[in-house]
Amino acid sequence: MSRHMAGHLRARAADASDAWRLTLAELLALPDSQSLPSVLLLSAALTMLPVAGAGTVLSFLLWWVAWAWWHGHDRLPVPRRALALSLSPRWSRRCLHGLAWVFEQADRCLKPRWAMWTHQRTQSWWALWVSLMAALIFLPLPLGNVLPALSLMLVALGWMFRDGLALALAGATGVAALAYVVVWWELLLRLLAAALPHLPWLQAA
Repeated sequence: MSRHMAGHLRARAADASDAWRLTLAELLALPDSQSLPSVLLLSAALTMLPVAGAGTVLSFLLWWVAWAWWHGHDRLPVPRRALALSLSPRWSRRCLHGLAWVFEQADRCLKPRWAMWTHQRTQSWWALWVSLMAALIFLPLPLGNVLPALSLMLVALGWMFRDGLALALAGATGVAALAYVVVWWELLLRLLAAALPHLPWLQAA
């Protein structure tokens, strides 16, 4: 399935015109892209691209994926606003080639193992994990979407290939993302504490 998807992505990039803009709707129209793990993978990948408002819009889609996953659904309709999200012609091709590379590497490196991580009973826990990572992506932090997006991509690939090692790596990446947020929060509090003596109007309030 991964090689098949990678071939479709590279073929679409090769056939694209100079003015063509990739949309999420077109990505989800590709074969084998309608399952929840596929929607999760594609949405998480798009949050890392330099598109204004992509993280905000797609974080809501990721929460919807988490809700569907929690309830045991295999597929879900994607909101029109998310489907309309588009990339510039330059980033459209980069995105397709990047996703093709991800699928090719996944087909080469991932395999069924550590079955307890992909047991059906763990599905609700991973749904909560997706929701947590989506919340981190929603936060307006510099590069704050990279680690949680990588974690979600690993979750999606882990479920596609039933690879528990990929899910373990997803957990480790997500913990690093949480640590990143904590560091930024502590830094913000220290900056506010240092600035407070120089803002008498706040002290008066």
